Amino acid sequence: MSVGVRERAKRAAPARILLLLGPAFVAAIAYVDPGNVAANLTAGARYGYLLVWVLVAANGIAVFVQYESAKLGIVTGRSLPELLGERLGTAGRRAYWVQAELVAAATDIAEVIGGAIALNLLFGLPLPVGGVVVGVVAIGILGVQSRRGQRTFETVIVGLLAVIAVGFLAGLFVSPVDWGQAAAGLVPRFDGAPTVLLAASMLGATVMPHAIYLHSALARDRHGASDDAGRIRTLLHATRLDVVLALVIAGAVNVAMLLVAASSLRGVDGTGTIEGAHAAISASLGPAVGVVFAVGLLASGLASASVGSYAGATIMGGLLKVRVPLLARRVVTLIPAIVILALGADPTWALVLSQVFLSLGIPFAMIPLLRLTGSPAVMGESADRLWVRILGGAVAGLVVVLNLTLVVLTFASQ
Repeated sequence: MSVGVRERAKRAAPARILLLLGPAFVAAIAYVDPGNVAANLTAGARYGYLLVWVLVAANGIAVFVQYESAKLGIVTGRSLPELLGERLGTAGRRAYWVQAELVAAATDIAEVIGGAIALNLLFGLPLPVGGVVVGVVAIGILGVQSRRGQRTFETVIVGLLAVIAVGFLAGLFVSPVDWGQAAAGLVPRFDGAPTVLLAASMLGATVMPHAIYLHSALARDRHGASDDAGRIRTLLHATRLDVVLALVIAGAVNVAMLLVAASSLRGVDGTGTIEGAHAAISASLGPAVGVVFAVGLLASGLASASVGSYAGATIMGGLLKVRVPLLARRVVTLIPAIVILALGADPTWALVLSQVFLSLGIPFAMIPLLRLTGSPAVMGESADRLWVRILGGAVAGLVVVLNLTLVVLTFASQ
């Protein structure tokens, strides 16, 4: 190969890597959904900058777990639900599917409720009507995936992620953040049992089981199966970049929510709900910032509702070998959210409860994932090294303990 050809190949390599990015940005939507909004605003409004470290730690865990999921899909050509379905008997598959499906349903409820709240804030739509609108628009977004393929679907989701980022980062430009206190918030500490509960809730809203199941399928569907060791190395390299970029953006959005709440909502009455926080943001930072915040919440609900349906279809297809059209699934899973809204349940409390329920599903997704990625029989030469397995065990243990703490403290406080 001539020098000129080698130089052109080197210049072309980064462009090829960039073309491989995308799946992690879809999975990252789970990390900026309405449940995150509720948890992060509550943390900042009640405890200021105290729990910044929780978001930073949770984002680091998310990078590790989502990369492991994508790696599993790339190396094996199978999604996590498919690999589990191949290893479980009929009764085991059905039982596992029930818990995973309940987790996916809880995700759907949270996303639709969040979008309905946003439409109520922006246009005054009644919550049940807003829920129907969110469901219809989510069906349209899923239709893009069905008709145009995953690449176009990724583009739409990335566009919504950009709207979310603008919506929740905008407040930082007009909010008087105390950056010294924000830096002090990076030191791990608590201030009584309520902060432990809130920290566990923030972690539960960040490390989401449906995103763990989904990312393996997203990576597999985008890149396909390959036995070429060189191509697998290239894909894994691109995936590391994909995951880091996507989750840095998601992490920045989450931290921004907390910082804005800590600087502008601390001690303000009524900020225990998203509606109250929106009213306080509008009063403190101006109605324009309030509108941008609501638009970001709406984009969060729409994108999350679409991605949640994709995850549910992946779970069902892998465990039950049943393929349900995404659009049909979206229609069915819309019903519980509309019922909850029509019954007049407190939407913010419904969001919080959904996060508690989601936390119960994390061990069922994370532990099998780490066992599979650490197995040479499954992953071959790409199996996790010893230090990665040790790190994975520590991360899984931490997540399980914190989420069990969330469940216990939530019900003990009632």
